[in-house]
Amino acid sequence: MEIIIFYFFSFMIEADILIQYSTCLFVRRKKLGNTLFMLGIMYVSMFFVSLFNVKWLNLGLYLLLNFIFLVTQYQVKFYVAAFHSVLIAAVMSMCELFSYNLMERFSPNFFANVEQYNNTIIFILFSKLLFFIIIFVIAHILKHQKKTMQQFDKSIFFLFLIPVTTVLIMLTFVSINDQYALAPTLNWMVSLSAILLLISNLFVFGLNHYNQRKSHEYTEMQLLLQRESNLTEYYKMVLSHSENQSILIHDIKKHLQSIELLNEQDNREKITAYIQQLLLSSDLKEISRICDNELLNAILSRYKKQCDDKSISFVADIRIGTCNFLSEQELTSLYCNLLENAIEATESVSNPYIEISVTEKENTSFVVLSLINSCMVNPILGGDQNELTSHKADKQKHGFGLKSIRKIVKKYNGDMQMYYNKDSLTFHTIITLKKVNALRGMA
Repeated sequence: MEIIIFYFFSFMIEADILIQYSTCLFVRRKKLGNTLFMLGIMYVSMFFVSLFNVKWLNLGLYLLLNFIFLVTQYQVKFYVAAFHSVLIAAVMSMCELFSYNLMERFSPNFFANVEQYNNTIIFILFSKLLFFIIIFVIAHILKHQKKTMQQFDKSIFFLFLIPVTTVLIMLTFVSINDQYALAPTLNWMVSLSAILLLISNLFVFGLNHYNQRKSHEYTEMQLLLQRESNLTEYYKMVLSHSENQSILIHDIKKHLQSIELLNEQDNREKITAYIQQLLLSSDLKEISRICDNELLNAILSRYKKQCDDKSISFVADIRIGTCNFLSEQELTSLYCNLLENAIEATESVSNPYIEISVTEKENTSFVVLSLINSCMVNPILGGDQNELTSHKADKQKHGFGLKSIRKIVKKYNGDMQMYYNKDSLTFHTIITLKKVNALRGMA
């Protein structure tokens, strides 16, 4: 009876591994509750069929139900679902065969007593843990190759110290069980320890996946807030400009009366100066249209206004269609971080200026972003372009903007070069990005 219960538990472990693998690679069609319910029904069915001990039937049902689960619960094509179903089945079979051969070689008497539940439990836990490790590696390799929106975090592989340690502990359990006849109570303790080790592995990796997802959602929310802030500032500026124009138009009659009085006095110099003052008024100028992209135009207009308020010369040359392949989050992150750093660097410079240009290389799919700004001292620390000096009050947040820029550059197979010209006291940033189709398909 204990063995049957544990076999059922092993099927639930396989179900948990499958849903973590699927969620890592694919987009879910339905709510999580519906997906978990269907997964539970399928694996409970497989468990009852497995009691007949027909290996080929078990394997065929495993392939079929995993295929149906992927097709109905995730946004995948039929051939993709078939490939991953076969892949998962092959990995699971390999893990069981490898575990069997390894234990038989490591402990020749391990399978001597087939009826001894303790050995069977250790074998199942060992094979399922190995299955979990390999599936985890495959899922994250495929995820990295797909170049999904979420940045792949290589540091996650440090978590493998946990399952590797667990494997060594389980091998120790096998050796102890083979060399010594343990009391029933001690057998139960060994089995319970093995179960808790496996649960702790699943819990740690599940918690890590949850934290990564929350971190990604937080980043997206911050970028969304930044985007809304840019648009809000832009439309406030448009509204203020329109209001000033209305005031000037309302007062035009008074201005004309003043000009008429000056004309009666035959004071041509004052008339000319008065008219020039009206013509040069910012209220009569149209609001600047810097580029064809609405969001980027709002971002650049916002920073141009900041530059005007700080007497920083701002020049922008953004060619048509050179930024449309970037998402709104990427536009916000890339240009806001670049311009924030540029404005910060120019604040202590006399006659400061910022020049930004985005052009497309002829007969190529590459876009070149060039940013030049005034800068009194070289901000590159020790010749390392990965680290720049900062004058921000919050030093803990320093460096995240540059990391965000580099992530975008890496995603679009680009390159980023920064250097300081001490003769002209200018800092140069040159970014090359490879344009991709805006409608990128999913694998």
